[in-house]
Amino acid sequence: MNYISDILFMISTGLLIPVVVLLIFFFLRALLFVINFFAQFQSAAKTSATLSKELDNLTVENFASLQERLPKKSKALAIIYLNKLIDAKGSEAKREKILNEYEIAVSADISTSKTLSKMGPMLGLMGTLIPMGPALVGLSTGDISTMAYNMQVAFATTVVGLFAAAIGFITQQTKQRWYKRNLSSLEFVSQFISENFGK
Repeated sequence: MNYISDILFMISTGLLIPVVVLLIFFFLRALLFVINFFAQFQSAAKTSATLSKELDNLTVENFASLQERLPKKSKALAIIYLNKLIDAKGSEAKREKILNEYEIAVSADISTSKTLSKMGPMLGLMGTLIPMGPALVGLSTGDISTMAYNMQVAFATTVVGLFAAAIGFITQQTKQRWYKRNLSSLEFVSQFISENFGK
């Protein structure tokens, strides 16, 4: 039994360096993601205002010029897929496919936030528990410096993991809100086309 316990201890101790490296990677990724997120947030707010204005005033008469009134070089998913919906005006099947493709693109865009929010706590917990073994050994032998070092590592990995998770959670919730609002707008346009221009 002691032999098995020693093997497990060696495995868990050996995982500490990969866990710390991954936590540093996720920390840096979270910082870069926040910077990109603010730029994306400004673009999303502008896109949402544009869509709201255009769709509130949408009529059969001005529908033909809708594409001309949309931003030309916008990289916003809602604008890209709205243009695709208008181009597929004559096919309900194509419009349904475009809406599904939009949801897939949204899921891919949110994947980084999901990864941060899920992997951060996992790695943080691993980084907390792994040094606890050597810390307890140091405590039992009276080696306070070893125990203090391992406890420092344990607390630091927890904080870094929770930081990455917080960034992931906040950005995921925010993105889901604006993408859901945009999906509602796209579905409205698809339904508008069906009602006024046939299938």
